[in-house]
Amino acid sequence: MPIKAILTDIEGTTSAVSFVFDVLFPYAAQHLPEFVLSHAEAPQVAEQLAAVRAESGEPEADVQRVVEILLGWIAADRKATPLKALQGMVWAEGYQAGQLKGHVYPDAVEALKRWKARGYDLYVYSSGSIQAQRLIFGCSEAGDLTPLFSGYFDTTSGPKREVASYRNIAQAIGCASEQILFLSDIVEELDAARQAGLQTVGLARSGGELAGHETVASFAAIDPARL
Repeated sequence: MPIKAILTDIEGTTSAVSFVFDVLFPYAAQHLPEFVLSHAEAPQVAEQLAAVRAESGEPEADVQRVVEILLGWIAADRKATPLKALQGMVWAEGYQAGQLKGHVYPDAVEALKRWKARGYDLYVYSSGSIQAQRLIFGCSEAGDLTPLFSGYFDTTSGPKREVASYRNIAQAIGCASEQILFLSDIVEELDAARQAGLQTVGLARSGGELAGHETVASFAAIDPARL
């Protein structure tokens, strides 16, 4: 069956890992404490702080303690949904202030535009929150790329290394699994996607192979029409 939709990871795939670890994470770690302390009563922030207390098993934690927990999660690169949501809020302020610009590889920009023009539906699946995904592409160095995408998925659809997550996404897209192409730089994610019936291509930008999957070094080498 021909490919109808393309689902892409961000970190290490459309965008440099270094942008996330060297720019976004340090920015969040620096600005998150003040953001949480000054916005703790705002409903959307309070909701996430309650989720942090629940997930950490510290239901009585005060705001300062919640900040400590969050900073610990950032240091451990924990894929916690409330942390990702709060990071997204902090990054939103940075993007809006012009302090941050999303990194997207030029070959990814070119290919995404080409695929969109050819009628493919494009989607994003990242461990970062949907808000953070929109910011990277909406405030990118290449301009606003959000019109290219039909939808975004994050850990609310399930962990990226679990088969069920990709089944959930295929159902949400409304497309047969085998008509969805998933792009990632992580073998375990590609494995899970393939087990769910998706087509896969791995990105190894520094060279090498992602075992069991067609592997390329650039989006320029991907032709969905021949898969």
